[in-house]
Amino acid sequence: MSDKAALAGSLSFISLADIFQILGGNNSTGIIRITSQYTPNPGLIYFLNGDPINATSGPLSGLDAIYALFGWIEGKFEFYEEEVQIGRVINKSRMEIVLDAMRMLDDGLIKKVGPPSFDEVASAESSGVGSGKKGAPQVIKGPLVDYSHVLNEEKYSDGERIVRGGSHGKWIWVILKGSVNVSKETPNGPLNIARLGEGCFLGSFTALTPMKYTRSAVVTALGDVRLGLLDTELLYREFTSLSPDFRGILLSLDGRLRKITDRAVELFMKEDKTKGFTKNKKVIIEKGSSKQEAFTIIKGETYVIGQTRKGYLTLLTLEKDEVFGYMPFMDMGHEPRYALVLASKDLKLNRLDTESLQKEYKRLSGTLRNMIYNACTCIFMTTKLAYHLYEVK
Repeated sequence: MSDKAALAGSLSFISLADIFQILGGNNSTGIIRITSQYTPNPGLIYFLNGDPINATSGPLSGLDAIYALFGWIEGKFEFYEEEVQIGRVINKSRMEIVLDAMRMLDDGLIKKVGPPSFDEVASAESSGVGSGKKGAPQVIKGPLVDYSHVLNEEKYSDGERIVRGGSHGKWIWVILKGSVNVSKETPNGPLNIARLGEGCFLGSFTALTPMKYTRSAVVTALGDVRLGLLDTELLYREFTSLSPDFRGILLSLDGRLRKITDRAVELFMKEDKTKGFTKNKKVIIEKGSSKQEAFTIIKGETYVIGQTRKGYLTLLTLEKDEVFGYMPFMDMGHEPRYALVLASKDLKLNRLDTESLQKEYKRLSGTLRNMIYNACTCIFMTTKLAYHLYEVK
């Protein structure tokens, strides 16, 4: 292990989930060493290109060790950037690991390591996870808030509607305190899409463009909520300074979230408008492919296909100007790790330079990077909801 840590701090100030987001966003390779006065053995997590591949914590190893380390609320961490000389035993993505660990903490399945009185005084909110009630829907937490873009604060009371579906407006908020429920109105009643907590955003990249922007979901306060209103003019200037390819990626994220949400609504309504989509289509990205390629669609369509216990499920269709494939700084629960991609016969593509895009990503403000992470997390969780609705129908 090298002598000087590239990143270090206290777990009481920055959580392991936030550390995962930082290392993943920077495509980092190296070792995290975690120590705590409340346990005799240090924990080690090995990262390769932003993904955890192995870990140890006392007698535990692999995923079991990582999940145990998410319970360390008190302690110190050091990340050493270096080559990792250990085999991969973990195949889950960092986002899936974080979300699973948050749920397990909520459900009391992970032992918390900290002061003796911790379990008596800590709530889920203070530990940055979930609703604090076993069996309650999981609250998604975002990264640490970058206050440099916050203009002012707004407060909402329990049950107050923050956003109405079909309304217009280009405001973007970040949740500073509390949590909200995001739902879609359907003829069969409301469908709850997600619960968002501190660090998550309300609003999308489309709000930073001249395009018409209609809010498609209902957002309601769960308890008292404090929001930070972002400086969209400052974000707009940063957005317009990006390369056309990078702007296309961000807008394609918006399109994915909208489409996977609409797909979840279809499954909730027990409708299927995708029958026959996969017939005579060519596979262009296999599920689990290691190819680090990404493309913009010039002509034609691609179809993102997930796999469930009941078989294959068409998740969404991507069209002209939308992006698909591998992106080092994004994990949506789609291709290539979790889904395959089919192509229409008339498909024409433009190959993207993923190395240049990664460099551009590293130059982004903290707020824009956090918005990307938030969008990917929402796509990931809404995809899981679509799988669930398909399997129970």
